[in-house]
Amino acid sequence: MPSEELFNLPITELAKRIESKKLSPVELTQLYLDRSEKLGPALNAYARLTPEIALEQATAAEKEIHRGHYRGPLHGIPYAAKDLLSVSGIPTTWGAKPYANQIFDYDAAVIDHLRNVGAVLIGKAAMIELAGGLGYRFANASLQGASKNPWNTGCWTCGSSSGSGAIVAAGLAAFAIGTETWGSIVCPSSFCGISGLRPTYGRVSRYGAMALAPSMDKIGPMARSAEDCAHIFAAIAGHDIRDRNTLPIDKAAFTYSPSMQLKARPLRIGWLTNAWTNIDPAVAKVVSVAEKILRKIAPQTRDVALPTGPWEDVGGLVVAVEAAGSFRDLIRSGKVSELVDPLGQIAGYVGEQISAADYIQALKIREILQKKADPLFDNFDVLVAAGQPTPASPIDMNLESGPDYPDPLGAIGNLCGLPALCVPCGFTDKHLPVGLQFVARGGDDFSVIQAARDFQHHTTWHLQHPHV
Repeated sequence: MPSEELFNLPITELAKRIESKKLSPVELTQLYLDRSEKLGPALNAYARLTPEIALEQATAAEKEIHRGHYRGPLHGIPYAAKDLLSVSGIPTTWGAKPYANQIFDYDAAVIDHLRNVGAVLIGKAAMIELAGGLGYRFANASLQGASKNPWNTGCWTCGSSSGSGAIVAAGLAAFAIGTETWGSIVCPSSFCGISGLRPTYGRVSRYGAMALAPSMDKIGPMARSAEDCAHIFAAIAGHDIRDRNTLPIDKAAFTYSPSMQLKARPLRIGWLTNAWTNIDPAVAKVVSVAEKILRKIAPQTRDVALPTGPWEDVGGLVVAVEAAGSFRDLIRSGKVSELVDPLGQIAGYVGEQISAADYIQALKIREILQKKADPLFDNFDVLVAAGQPTPASPIDMNLESGPDYPDPLGAIGNLCGLPALCVPCGFTDKHLPVGLQFVARGGDDFSVIQAARDFQHHTTWHLQHPHV
């Protein structure tokens, strides 16, 4: 029997063993498949496993490596993809009953990129229906039910990438792909005690991905460490003519090697004093310790405040209008009534009633925000704050009537398309993970990776794992 340690090794260590032929991609894939088959259902982590695809890809990877054709750190590494990314011939359900039998005849760009570097797809991760695009009140708003947090199964994993969070935290795959429109990479990373990167808007192609709010949707990696996220991001980033919102070739591509970290410049770090207007005392206690460590690592860290304004209202309006457009056929056909969550069944109709004038006004305010936010990065390379203001929430909590934690940083980060990387920074007295997020100027994804990686070099929270 393999030790529990194997399932929680970072990609960097798995890659060393695979490249040196001490670890077989086929054996590793089968071990992850067996573990996922055993533990995945109890956590509602997967939409489905893809064993035939996985073993075919793992066998091909193993043959290539034995012939001396090693493609890099993801070659032979098993992963899960959120079930809004199309995989040819495999149901892509978007987590929602109306699309339970939906099958595409092509792969999403991200799936293509990962196949090209030899990664092994072992399954589709469960998700909130329509990635929460039409709203939801309860964590069970999914074809699979609520994804349970491996640290405490009475708690949720958070966000539409809820299955991806459970899979990585429970060691069911070496990494997972998530998406974020507003919080769905950062939040599950914080709740699940893993590392998650929300890239700059436009650096990762969304071809073959479900559209929610096209001006805010982003795809990114969720993994064991910041360095793992960097390697995955390097594989999936890049311009794509099939997605007109991807950045130009010179601004979209990303390369990474650990040696780059050694040559990196010292970072100017700003500690955000108003990222959360309300914060749970248990989280505040943990984050205060993390702040002291960060200030010791980077003594020049200074306090800084976010610009204030109606950013959450603006972000909510943009998402509501764009989601109503994305799911227009579902709403107009009446099939939206098949969604699990009562809010999801009606919110699309409300979104359709928002006027074009209001939407245009929101976009104008968004431009004002972008002009206010960008100068922050003239003085700071990275801004830092708690990943979430609360630890993992009870799995049956009504998310509308629960504690109110306004999220100005989430609104600003996603309206402005800023990169963020959330990593573990400690545990509450109830042993629930707490995250710390690093945010940088649009396009400067390397700085959030550098800052998070430096933090993890001085801490060990990312090395701790739940017993499942």
